[in-house]
Amino acid sequence: MNHDASPVRRTLLLGVVVLAVAGALVVLRRPLLMSAPRCFSWQWQGCLTTENGVVLVTLLTVPFSLLVVWALAWWRRAVGIAAAWRTSLAEVGMVHGTVPFVWMTLMPGENAGLVDGRLSLVPLRDLLTMGPLGIVANLLIFAALGFFAPMRFTALTSAVRVFALGAGCSILVETAQYVLRLDRVSSVDDVLLNAAGAALAALASRRWWRVAAEKHPAPDPR
Repeated sequence: MNHDASPVRRTLLLGVVVLAVAGALVVLRRPLLMSAPRCFSWQWQGCLTTENGVVLVTLLTVPFSLLVVWALAWWRRAVGIAAAWRTSLAEVGMVHGTVPFVWMTLMPGENAGLVDGRLSLVPLRDLLTMGPLGIVANLLIFAALGFFAPMRFTALTSAVRVFALGAGCSILVETAQYVLRLDRVSSVDDVLLNAAGAALAALASRRWWRVAAEKHPAPDPR
């Protein structure tokens, strides 16, 4: 049976993406408009060096990413590759939804290069000072990776494995913050929240990645 997305499902998915982007633009329109003049005038120093600018560029490049999804899916269908749309969407979604967050976490602070890296290795201590916005932001950093990776890679069709993947990626980011002296705190709580966000996102896409696992079963070790 062909499990690839039907035209109706693809249309609905595209509609959901468009509505989500439109909703985000409405909610964030004021802070985004602060970065718009510099971004539209190609002043990247004032655009991609601010969180508002990165978010604006991420939203504005959604149509380009959808075009890349379409091109990859068209090519895969032309050569007879199964699940062309799901695979293409997963690949582009992982990149588009993860790179901007990682970029923001690696932005240097005011005293970058002047102060040594700081560590916070006591679990759950920083949660008390993060606040709701900080917790949500940490949950979202690798959410796209957790959502799409099991749809693309059969080896990751497990929430535990996605949690480990998210933790590993987060450790790399926190290590970079410390080694590069970015005037940020490398916290174990950031790692836990990043990994938890990836695992929760993976569970949200379980309907699709379980299908991928069934179509490509693991080889018999015997």
